[in-house]
Amino acid sequence: MQILSFGGGNPATAVDYLVVGGGAGGGGTVTNNYGGGGGGSGGFRTDTNFVVIPGVALTVTIGAGGAGGVAGGANDGASGNNSVFSTITSAGGGGGAGSNRVGVAGGSGGAGSAAKAGGSGNTPSTSPSQGNNGASGAASGSNAPGYGAGGGGGAGAVGSAGTSSAGGAGGIGIINSISGVATYYAGGGGGGTYNGYPGGAGGNGGGGTGSPGTTTAGVTGTVNTGGGGGGGGASGTNAGGTGGAGGSGIVILRIPSLYTATFSAGVTVLASNSAVTGYRVYSVTAGTGTVTFN
Repeated sequence: MQILSFGGGNPATAVDYLVVGGGAGGGGTVTNNYGGGGGGSGGFRTDTNFVVIPGVALTVTIGAGGAGGVAGGANDGASGNNSVFSTITSAGGGGGAGSNRVGVAGGSGGAGSAAKAGGSGNTPSTSPSQGNNGASGAASGSNAPGYGAGGGGGAGAVGSAGTSSAGGAGGIGIINSISGVATYYAGGGGGGTYNGYPGGAGGNGGGGTGSPGTTTAGVTGTVNTGGGGGGGGASGTNAGGTGGAGGSGIVILRIPSLYTATFSAGVTVLASNSAVTGYRVYSVTAGTGTVTFN
């Protein structure tokens, strides 16, 4: 972190940021069919020394999580929404696949169902990468209706492939201490299965667990982590399972304690804390608006 001076003596400061997009919903399922793919996590971008000029308003947006795919159809989970700080955008996660479908691309990709492929992560492309691919469902096995769907991609790893008797785990997120507390963000959702086979675990970083089918709905991703939702389950006795919704994203800004941040109406901000000596830390948890540093 550094404090700079432009010509004419106007002071500027450098902000550390973490921007996590909204996680995607897990895929929905139909009766007596394949489990839904886990939702991909929201994109994860962080850096230091982002120069800002006091008095200049910058955009801040928190991406909402995507809805889970509804039961009763091979419905993909909805992709998450983008989170933004100034020129930095973290893409929403890609939706998990509905029964027997491919996963959707996103910040991290949603997982595929049955033998179908997962969606690509880091979409659109950034450097360093904001996320990873979703996994495919099980490619083969004797328990055809029990094919586990894949796990959604996470910021730290690809999802795990489903097997003939279990859903794939969501990819792990990334641990970050910008707030002063080491916290995982952006874990992928676990894959759903059929008729009691184990659902895939959600990735550390708010990913929801996939449904085993006997309980139809996938688990929702955790709010303000960008975690993907778990895939829905299916059995021969229900109308199919709804995928879990993705968790909302977050923007965290850390500035030298000489400065304060003022936010416009329309955003929800946790009070500044001093967990990191010499800095103020602001966690923006919902809405869209602007921030001005002074």
